[in-house]
Amino acid sequence: MLRRKHNSFFNALTVALVLSLVPSTLLAQQGSGRQPAPAVNDPRQAATPQPTAQTFTGSIFGGNEEMKPKAGEPRASESAPSPKSAGPSPIPYAVVALKTTPRETGGAQQSSTSTPQQSSTSATQTTQPPAPSANNPPSPQPPAQTPQTASPTQSQTQQSTNPAAPAQSQQPAQPAVPPTAPANPAPSTQQAPAVQPTQGQQPGTPGSQVQSPQNPPAPGQESVPRPAPQRQQLNVPQVAPGFKAESGPFPTLERVGVDMAEQRPLSVREAIELALANNKDIEVARENVRAAEFDLKAARGVYDPHFLTNSYYERTETPAASFLSGTTTASVVQSGFFSTSSVQGLTPKFGGGYRLDFVNNRITTNNIFAALNPQYPSSLTFNYTQPLLKGRGFDQSRRQIEIAKKNLSLTDSQFRQRAIETITNVQRAYWDLVYALRNLQIQQEAVRDARAQLEHNKRLVSEGMLAPIDVVAAEAQVSGFEQSVYSALDDVGRAENNLKNLVAENRESPLWNVSVVPTDSVDLAPPAVDLTNAMQVALKSRPELQQSDVAAAINEVEQRYAREQTKPQVDLVASYGTVGLAGALNTSTSNPLTASSTQFRESINQLIGVVNPGLPPGQQLVPIPVPPPQTLPGILVGGEGQSLTNLGANRFKDFRVGVTVNLPFRNTTAEAQLGRTLVDRDRIRTQREQLEQLIQVDVRNAIQQVRTAESRLRAAAAARSASEQQYTSEQRKLDAGQSTVFLVLERQTALTTARGNELRAQTELNKAIADLQRATGNALEQNRVEIRLK
Repeated sequence: MLRRKHNSFFNALTVALVLSLVPSTLLAQQGSGRQPAPAVNDPRQAATPQPTAQTFTGSIFGGNEEMKPKAGEPRASESAPSPKSAGPSPIPYAVVALKTTPRETGGAQQSSTSTPQQSSTSATQTTQPPAPSANNPPSPQPPAQTPQTASPTQSQTQQSTNPAAPAQSQQPAQPAVPPTAPANPAPSTQQAPAVQPTQGQQPGTPGSQVQSPQNPPAPGQESVPRPAPQRQQLNVPQVAPGFKAESGPFPTLERVGVDMAEQRPLSVREAIELALANNKDIEVARENVRAAEFDLKAARGVYDPHFLTNSYYERTETPAASFLSGTTTASVVQSGFFSTSSVQGLTPKFGGGYRLDFVNNRITTNNIFAALNPQYPSSLTFNYTQPLLKGRGFDQSRRQIEIAKKNLSLTDSQFRQRAIETITNVQRAYWDLVYALRNLQIQQEAVRDARAQLEHNKRLVSEGMLAPIDVVAAEAQVSGFEQSVYSALDDVGRAENNLKNLVAENRESPLWNVSVVPTDSVDLAPPAVDLTNAMQVALKSRPELQQSDVAAAINEVEQRYAREQTKPQVDLVASYGTVGLAGALNTSTSNPLTASSTQFRESINQLIGVVNPGLPPGQQLVPIPVPPPQTLPGILVGGEGQSLTNLGANRFKDFRVGVTVNLPFRNTTAEAQLGRTLVDRDRIRTQREQLEQLIQVDVRNAIQQVRTAESRLRAAAAARSASEQQYTSEQRKLDAGQSTVFLVLERQTALTTARGNELRAQTELNKAIADLQRATGNALEQNRVEIRLK
């Protein structure tokens, strides 16, 4: 409401100023009512002839040469005709149009031109949109437009352009304000659309275009002058302007690296056998199984006995720190050869361990107390440790063996899964190759039919029944189908390479150089599968469920071991040993215990010999007897053989029996490990449920895919049959003059598409059958494949 009042005030002011400038004769001829501008047609009716523009005589500026706008500046005039005035230098007849430009900085200015002249006089016809009126209200103008002014008494606001002025292709828009008008007047509610001359064209020249009406500016911006932005040119480099492919002969239909003359027939079963024997994924899975077998063998090797030996020569020299050190020098020297051998291992049951040690030495010493020098000590000791609580029922070694067994089952299941995936991929690649080859045949047949149609059209043109342009249309059809032939040949190469990658042994296989020709029939009978039976088979045969079962079994092993670790450790320890010894008697020194009393004994015996003659016979003294020489048992005198004999005779033995207890105050680690295994058990159960649900979705989708593909095949076959009939009928109509070449070519294209759709539907059905075998997990059984590791 405020805006309307604001506009009314400025409109009244503008009317008063314009009336003061317009001659009275012009106002008398204009009349009281507004007349619609007949010079401009509705843009929606641009195709209709346009009437001549409203013209006038003289200048609305009263003939004042100083008040005339310069060339390129907008001018305003009345839409009603005005009589010739007597003023000097009248402006020639011209069309007046208001020019507006967008307000945004950098926006491209819109250009407009006028239509050619239609009158013998100098009047010019306009092609701009109609001026706003009561029956043709103005369209809303966006706020980005520069406000313009116009007289409210004019039925069509126009800008006068001087034909003699030079062209201003990039001239910024200026407000169309008379020289006597006030500065920044409020724009009228009815504005003429902006017309901008195009580059290199004068306003009113032929070939110009008209700009659509602009929306009104935003409120509050009517009186704010803004400079018109300059047009910004985007510097876009031209890349290969006017490019045209050189015409020449078509390349030969051949595939890279493939001898088309040498063909290799291949069935689905042969492809599966080659893939299972040569496919790299299958080979990797097979090696994984063998690796798992070695892991199991390594885990069982923990019970293999271990033989240890330690042999060395040693010489020691000990200082004498006592009178009883056994040496007359400053040190006791001992040297010899020492050898210690042992056999140790674990028992497969009850977690026990054993150790057998054998010692055989030769020792030489200068110790005077040594009765045997050199001497040969030997010993044989057997030790056994048996857990009573922790480790008796299940230990680390048995845990590793059980996990290795489960991993072997896991790799077997993974190998089975990889084999199923390989079989499915081979089947899909095989049927893709079948489709590509048959599609190539379809495209070649399409080219043949298109060329036949071309010859037919040429014959009809020669007979005068068709226009020559119909031959061009047929030639374009032939060229399009020839492009499809090369595209189909590329698809054949890709499909064949994909299949060869699955079945070839390596990159040097001769299979890469031959053309593979599928021999199996494409018409496979879809199986009649019930959802319930399919789910039962899938839950029984899917390798993923078997892998889940293996993971649950491994978790049970971990739980068993974790529970065993929570028990206290109590071990029974027992040992039994025997000792052997032999050596040569030490005769180099006397007995140190008796050597010190020999002289004393001899002196006493001499005194007894002097005293005894004077004593009566019954009272004579008995001389002190000479002590007997030192002797050892004969079983200890000898060499190393005698020592081993004494060892084997078990003459000197020892044994020990005891209990070892290791009881932690808090067994936190073992309890935490047990809790972790219980959490893993719940996680595996949840994953199992999720896996079963995913398998159900997979089976449902596979069955639905088979049924959908079967329905699509039937529909595609019906569509192909109908397309053949339509194409034949359209050809007959063309011969009878009741059809056009365009319809015949359309029918031909539709027939080629229908044939391709039928072939694609059959291929999708075969691939859906392969996916169903994979989803139910019986791909091996359906293709009669037996898993046997090398």
